[in-house]
Parts: sequence; C-alpha cells; structure tokens
Amino acid sequence: MRRALLTTVLLLLPLTASAQNPPPKQVTNQPTAQDAVHAPKLVEPQLHVSRSGNAVRPRVALTFDACMGQADERILSTLVRERIPATIFVTARWLKKNPQSVAIFLNNLDLFELENHGQNHVPAVDVPVSIYGIAAAGSPEAVRQEVAGGADAMLAAGLAPPRWFRGSTAKYDPSAIRQIREMGYRIAGYSLNGDGGSLLGATVTEKRIAAAKDGDVVLAHINQPTHAAGEGVARALLALKRRGVEFVRLSDVDGMGDDNTTQ
Repeated sequence: MRRALLTTVLLLLPLTASAQNPPPKQVTNQPTAQDAVHAPKLVEPQLHVSRSGNAVRPRVALTFDACMGQADERILSTLVRERIPATIFVTARWLKKNPQSVAIFLNNLDLFELENHGQNHVPAVDVPVSIYGIAAAGSPEAVRQEVAGGADAMLAAGLAPPRWFRGSTAKYDPSAIRQIREMGYRIAGYSLNGDGGSLLGATVTEKRIAAAKDGDVVLAHINQPTHAAGEGVARALLALKRRGVEFVRLSDVDGMGDDNTTQ
C-alpha cells in the first residue's frame, strides 16, 4: 500500500511542476486580435488634380506603383513610345531589382516623375495591424524608417529627392499622416483604382481607366508583368490618348487630397 502511494505521488510531480512553471509564451511581432480592436480608424485618402474644365480635353494624372518584382514592359514601353507623362512611385526593393528600367526613367525625365513608395513596401501605419495580409510598420519609428529608407534608395539610384509619398495599400492612420507631412511630403491618394491592385482582368482594367474623368488621379501598377491587368492598362493608355486627354504628373498641376494629406 505504501509503495503504491509513493508511486502515485512520483507520477503526479511532473504535472504539478508543469502547472507551477508553464512554458514561456512565444513572442511574435504579428498583429493580434487585441491590436486590431485598439487600432485607430484607417483612412484611404482621395486625391484629385485641378480640372481642365475642357470637356473635349479632360485632365488626368496617371500614377503607377512599382512595389517589388519586375517592370511591366507592356506599360512602360507604351508610356515611352506614346510620350505619355506619368508619376511612378518606387520602393527601394523595386529600384534594386530594376536598374534597366531606372535608366529608362532617367533618360525620359520629360515624361516621368519618380516619387517615394517606401523602403520595404509596408503600410505607413504606426500601430501593429494587418492590412490585406501585410503587417503595418507598427510604430512611429518604423513609419519614419519606411519613408526615409525609400527616399535614401532613390537618391542612391540617381533620382531626384522625392516630394510625394504613397504607402503600401494606400491606407494610413491620422497620426502617421501627420508624421509623414512633418517630414516634408505630400501624401498621394487617388480617385480611380484602375487595376484593383493589378488583380483585375485586362478587359475590366481597360474599361475602368479609359473612363477616367477630368481631374482624376488614376492608380495602377507597373510591377506585375505576368498579370492580365497590365495588358488592360496599356490598351487604356491608348484609348485615353485617342480621347484627347491631357496627361499630367502630380508636380505639374495643383492637387487636393482628403484627410490633410496635401494641405
């Protein structure tokens, strides 16, 4: 009887120790559900350029995000061949992988305005949330590094100092907007989502962009050469030109953005 009691006590000892000394929690930088509950409301600012007021010659600003990956030559070659001005938002990651496209931009500065899309393509939000599955910068320090790192990479590539910034996902929280503005940037929203993050089909993309109105700022992508959307973008550029559209870069005319992004 005494031996059985001793055996039972010995068997229970590991369980008791485990309860008193639970294994350490795994530390992770991933956003949690609690983070999301306490996150401020995010905004996705709109931006329009000043209208031409001419019904037969509407004014449109084409803006393209070069997030990562390779250049979409279908779009880039159309812009160069047709002499269509555009504003290109580049990340440090994209610049590093596409020196030949950077050379094309530098050889066509009458067409292209290069602006800051960040260092690592993380959303410029200063709390730890996830947007479209992408973890945000997560702190004011990380937002500053995302913006400043993108600008440093542009200067290292021989590009002019940027004056506009557009963050990954084009979403921000108000405090990050204030911080970026204090760094000297205007924040580029948009009024027409042309390609749905480059995930739309060619026909839908073409129809969306070809329908741009006077004062629209079009957002599309120039870094997904394998996506069907790029074909639709290229066709839409030709359609807009046939319409007599006046193409402008963001630096060419006045622009007005929501949520204190340009004022």
